[in-house]
Parts: sequence; structure tokens; C-alpha cells
Amino acid sequence: MFKLVVVAGPLRGEEFLLSNDEENLIGRDEDNTISIPLPGISLKQFSIEVTDETAYLKDLGSSNGTLVNGNLVRSATIQDKDKIILPDCILQVVYLKENIILVKKQLEDEEEESFEKAPPLPKALPQKITHLFKYKVMPFIHGMNEEYEWRIMLAIFLAIFVITTITLTIFPVLQDSKKILLVESAKRGVHFAQEIGRMNARALEQKNIDRVDTAFLDNEEGVSSYELFDMEGRIVRPIGKLNNYISDPFSIKTRDWAKTSKSGKNEYVRVLGEGEIGVGSRINAYNAKLGAFEPVGIISIRFAPRTLAMEATKNSRAYLEALTTSALVAIIFFGIIYFLTLRPLEELRYLVDQGIKGKIRTIEGKYLMGELGKLKNSINNILQKNRELSTDTDDFEGGMEEMEDDGPYLSHLQEFMKGSGVSTMILDSDKNLKFINEQGEDLVGIRENVSQGESLLDCAPEKGLAATIIELCDNSGGNNGISEEAEYELGGVPSTIYVTCLIGKDNYPKGFYITFIPVT
Repeated sequence: MFKLVVVAGPLRGEEFLLSNDEENLIGRDEDNTISIPLPGISLKQFSIEVTDETAYLKDLGSSNGTLVNGNLVRSATIQDKDKIILPDCILQVVYLKENIILVKKQLEDEEEESFEKAPPLPKALPQKITHLFKYKVMPFIHGMNEEYEWRIMLAIFLAIFVITTITLTIFPVLQDSKKILLVESAKRGVHFAQEIGRMNARALEQKNIDRVDTAFLDNEEGVSSYELFDMEGRIVRPIGKLNNYISDPFSIKTRDWAKTSKSGKNEYVRVLGEGEIGVGSRINAYNAKLGAFEPVGIISIRFAPRTLAMEATKNSRAYLEALTTSALVAIIFFGIIYFLTLRPLEELRYLVDQGIKGKIRTIEGKYLMGELGKLKNSINNILQKNRELSTDTDDFEGGMEEMEDDGPYLSHLQEFMKGSGVSTMILDSDKNLKFINEQGEDLVGIRENVSQGESLLDCAPEKGLAATIIELCDNSGGNNGISEEAEYELGGVPSTIYVTCLIGKDNYPKGFYITFIPVT
């Protein structure tokens, strides 16, 4: 089975399937088997009759004639890859070995590829975790990327990472130190309660709580207020609140705890906020009848220790210092990650541009980023197909089928160098050193016998000189071989560098002829 593929002209890329065992009429007329509506093509240009593996073309008296592979024919047997030339259109004959019905069935059976569709879940656990993260978690992030620039998202996630890391590492340490301080304050409050019991043992034994002396608390550092009250909540100390009933929220909670708590703990500790800690404790007295201690009163103390305020300030300062330092480091890492990622992409864009201009054949690149490998392969395939299509069209205009080799052109340039009489260097199309005369070796410090075939950037001792020469080479190659020049100081002597590109018949640069002339 045969088909016709348009390889040049306005309809480039269209395909026409030829029917077996019948005459296929081709021309401008819409009633033809294949209609090609282009000016210059006759209403009925030619016909093709297909029988099994043979196709027979017959011109139908067209006004401009029909060319097969560049030859004007009245009739001819056509084969795979033959080209039929019409006004403003070139058709290529393609022989299909597979049965077209089978091909269509395979295409129908195959699942349509989708950029968004996830591949099957792997069986191995590490690959499974990666798969779930990439196709379950990351789509949410990719959705954000549709609305926000990549660099902005990178900065946001880096900031979240820094804050989360600092919070999860520094904050628990700061909290531990605060807990230690609370425990010490609680012990101090219990000690005060015990001291009250020791100093007022006789009064407590008589259950005369009104005679309890708590004056020492008035001078204790960090004690902002206290209340000593009986089990019913009547205040007995300080004197200024005598016989009043408790109204302070912490005192009320302490009384409720003292009446209902069944645990062995004799202290009640709470953080009250604004730098205060509340410590409550029962005041126990010995009951001779029962032969045991029993609670006769309750004390609630509000502490505002200076150490707690200092600790809070110190903790806040430490947290902010850690956050600020990490933020500065994160900014540096943002720059490194951003430009490290951006550089291979910039190089890829440059190489694609060079490939489109025909200055290079394949995309390689010097920066290692395996994730770009498949993209580079796709670009190389596109460049290859582009060259093939260009070659197909140029075949009828006297063009070359393949890119020419640099060798013959470099040999001619080498002959020119022999009689130059000045410092001269020759590079191939890839800017690799091919030849350099003795004057050139002495001037630029490159030896031909050890550097031949190496990139100029790798073998030149002075990288600034190498970069200047390569830039002149690119300019000359892009201007159809026009000579380019620049001044550069070599060995303390100002010199003019002249670069001329030799263009091949395929319109690609084949070599670069560089001379160094001292400025007089």
C-alpha cells in the first residue's frame, strides 16, 4: 500500500492514502480522488494506479507537466521515496509495509498519551513512595505554579522550610528551659507553704489559723501577691484582706483543687500569663486525735520572678537570632539554587538557537543535569528531521544531501597558513584547535602537538583571549564568513585579532582562520 506525503510547499505535512486496484486521480479538481488546491496544478494533473506492491504514474496532459525525481515524465513506475514535483508542491511516495487496517486498530487500542496522566504504580517500596509524592502531592504544587512564578514559589517554600526547621529545633529547647524554671518556682512555693507550717505549728495544731504569721512573704523577691485562707475561702492573711472571701480566680481554683484533689501532690501550679506563675498548697496541721495531718488552710501565691521575664526575653531573642541567621543563609541558598537551575536552561536555549542557525548538529551542553536528557534528545530529533526536510527540498535546487566534512576546508586553510608570515591559528567548526604556526605558539602559549583537537577554551592559557576569539568566530560564522576583528594585548603588546570563517557548500561554517597582527 502506498501514500503520498507533502514534503515542501504550503501543504507540507499532509498525507494522502492511495487506493489499491483502482485509478487514483490527482489534481486541483475537488472531484478527484486526491484534491490539491494549489495554483499551477491542473484540474487533472496525473493518475496513479496501485497494484499490490507496484504503483504506476501517468500524466493526464497537464499544462506544466509532472516531474519524478527531477525528470519530466509522461508515465513511470514509482517506488518508495520517489519525489513527484508539482508547482509549489513536492510529494514523496511512501510504501506502507503494514496493513493499514492493522495500524488503525493498533492506534485505536493504544491508550492516548497524556502529559498529566500518571504511569502505573511501581511495586518496589522506594519507587512507590516517590511515585505517590510526585503524582499525588506535587499536582497541588504544580497547580500553584500555574498562577505563581517558579522563582516566587521557590522563595516561599524556602522561607517555610526555614521557619519550620527553626520552630521544630530551637523552640522545644527554649520550652524545656521554661519548664525547668516553672518546676523551680513550684518547689519554691511549696517551700513557702512548708515554712508557714513550721513557723506556725502551735497555732495550726490549735486550728487557730487567724494567728498564722506570713509576714516574711511580704519581703520575698518575686512574690507579687498571696492569699492565705481557710477551707471555706475566708482570707486571714494579708491583714489588708482579713475576713474577706477570696475573689482572685487563681485562689478560687486553688481552693477547688484542695477540696477535690485525691492525688498525693500537695501543690497546684499554673502559668497565669504576663510573666506570672501561680502556686497553691495546702497548710496541714497535726491532729492528735486522728494521729495524722489534715488540711486547715490554703495558700495561693502569685510569682512574677524576674528570671522568668528574663528567660522569656532571652528565648525570644534567641529565636529571632536563629531565624534571622537562617533567613540570611536561605537567601544565599536561594541564589545558588535559582541560578544553578537557570544556567543549564539558558545554555539549552543558546544551543537550540545555534542548532536552528545550523552552527551545531546536536545539542550536548557542558552542564550536567540528567533531567534535561530526554528534552535534549527530543530537540536533537527535531533538528535532525529539520535537516532531513531541508535536504529533501534542496535536492532539487542543487543542494547537498548531507553536511560536508570539515577536513578538505581545513586543509586549504592550512596551505594558506604556510605563507602567512604572521602568527596564525586555525580552528575547526567546533572551535577546536587544528593548526597553529610557530609564531602563534610563541605568542599565545599553545603547543600544537599537545593541544591539537582540544577546545580552545580548554587549551588556551589565557581564558579572556579564548573567549574573545570564540566570540569573533561566532560573529563571522553568523555573517556568512565576513572577517571580524578585535584588539587585545598579547605579551604586553597591543594586537589586532582577525577572524575569518570559511563557509561550506552546505552553508555551515567549516573552519576559522585567525591571525594576530601587532598594532603599530
